[in-house]
Amino acid sequence: MVNIDDFVKRLEVILDYYGLNASAFADKIGVQRSSMSHLLSGRNKPSLDFVLKILDVFPDVDLYWILNGKGSFPKKEDEPKNDASAVIGENEKVSPPISLSDNFNSADLFSQIDTVEDIKEEKRNLFETKSSNVVSNEDEIEKIVFFYKNGTFKIYIP
Repeated sequence: MVNIDDFVKRLEVILDYYGLNASAFADKIGVQRSSMSHLLSGRNKPSLDFVLKILDVFPDVDLYWILNGKGSFPKKEDEPKNDASAVIGENEKVSPPISLSDNFNSADLFSQIDTVEDIKEEKRNLFETKSSNVVSNEDEIEKIVFFYKNGTFKIYIP
């Protein structure tokens, strides 16, 4: 949890570093001046959007420093980046990123990717199931659209 008093102190360090007052800082990051005032007075807690705007406009600000006081300000070039590669040990393996066009077998995004054979089997089973509902042989399928829960879709034209 972020300690508000400490966060405000670190925010004041940023203001001093860049020589900005609260109003100019609020204008620069694109937030209302009143929200900046409420934050500095301790009335409100910083939102994720507020913190991300600071990081976007001021690249010298380190995320972990502004939230927890760990790290340094301004960022040092020789410090390791705060990403997954800095946290993962040497013996640990990382799987490659998954493309949005990949097919998923289950509802969540963290499941294993289907193999080509599994996908073909699903298509065959789906077609066999749906073909029993066809009323006449004159109706032809124009196209089949599969919508996946990860937001992607595939169009098949038989």
